[in-house]
Amino acid sequence: MIARIWHGVTSLDNYENYSQFLIETAIPDYKKTAGLIDLYFLRKIKKKEGHFTLITFWDSIDSIVEFAGQNFEIAKYYPEDDSYLLEKEKRVQHHEVFAKL
Repeated sequence: MIARIWHGVTSLDNYENYSQFLIETAIPDYKKTAGLIDLYFLRKIKKKEGHFTLITFWDSIDSIVEFAGQNFEIAKYYPEDDSYLLEKEKRVQHHEVFAKL
């Protein structure tokens, strides 16, 4: 199993709206990709900014490629992200899950 981790930052004004956008747009997009095992969307306020961490779990790199494209280490963004995010981090992290409860 592979964990894919993305991080993004919004202003406080966009914190709730971006949360809703992720629920309405990102989650259905992830769910339609074969090989997705699970996803966790985390958020917190830190230094007057909204921080989002998305952790998705996949059965293989091939499934991640199906979701994110051939250059799967580059973050996938939606056109609407430009309205919410303060900056776009270029890369995501991938980790092999070697143990699970």
